Amino acid sequence: MTVKVLIIRFSSIGDIVLTTPVIRNIKQQLNEGDVEVHYLTKRAHVSLVENNPYIDKLHLIEEDIVPIIPELKKERFDYVFDLHKNLRTTNVKKRLGVMDFTFNKHNFEKWLLVNFKVNKMPDKHIVDRYMDTTKAFGIVNDLKGLDYFIPKSDEVGLSQLPSDFQNGFVAFAIGGQHEGKMLPNHKIIGICNGLKQPVILLGGPEDADNGEAIVAESSNKVFNAAGKFSINQSASLLKQSSCVITHDTGLMHIASALKKKVISIWGATVPEFGMYPYLPGEGSKIIEPHGVSRPYSKLGNKQWFKGPFTGMEKIEISEVIQAVEA
Repeated sequence: MTVKVLIIRFSSIGDIVLTTPVIRNIKQQLNEGDVEVHYLTKRAHVSLVENNPYIDKLHLIEEDIVPIIPELKKERFDYVFDLHKNLRTTNVKKRLGVMDFTFNKHNFEKWLLVNFKVNKMPDKHIVDRYMDTTKAFGIVNDLKGLDYFIPKSDEVGLSQLPSDFQNGFVAFAIGGQHEGKMLPNHKIIGICNGLKQPVILLGGPEDADNGEAIVAESSNKVFNAAGKFSINQSASLLKQSSCVITHDTGLMHIASALKKKVISIWGATVPEFGMYPYLPGEGSKIIEPHGVSRPYSKLGNKQWFKGPFTGMEKIEISEVIQAVEA
């Protein structure tokens, strides 16, 4: 008899990618693999999961969950795995009325760490905290890392890039959800100019103008791809890069899924929150500012009682370049 499960994660890019080991391990291990996996997320993030072969059916929302409830009820799920844990997911679980398993966000522990620098966070990656929701079924982490599946139609051929970038390049994900996670432009320019290889800048449409400003001030070969490619196409460029430099952002987790060497740069947030690169490629390194009291905030945004985070000025350009070239 087939077991039917619903996995919930609404957002954002990185968080959804981080749920992929749970998807894979449930599909392969629950009920001896005879399981139908459904996934509930926002329509805006469908491209992250629609090519995942371990998902049997997607359920998509805009923001409100009420319109999707009748569709979900018809599925008659056996179990729900809540990997988001907020009011909306609580509402979904209440309305479906089936056995659910919910991960621990450790919000109080994060609050202690941000406000009092008291670290009571578990020494456990968020992937392993997600996996804890499956323990009751005897499911174990296969340690194969994250998944990211790029459809053939979104693969970017090197011939589509300027000729200077067709013989190898470093990818630099210049965006971030909040300003406190991002290097100032003069630091990015300094890193680009210090690298021996050409650099491709990656990010969303919101990063496009910033990318042009960086290109204009760089002496090295730098191509601004921010806003020019979809998320899957950007993943294709990550896959073909020699190394990835990135802030604490969604492309960092996609690069980890692709087993790239990831040089992750941290500012207002800290790896201790449990969302550092998960099983990335060999030679990966975490770089943090020296002599700065952190974490500054939970998400990287400024707090109402604080000004903007300036600790990114403490990131050493030479340390990033050495990590890339090591």
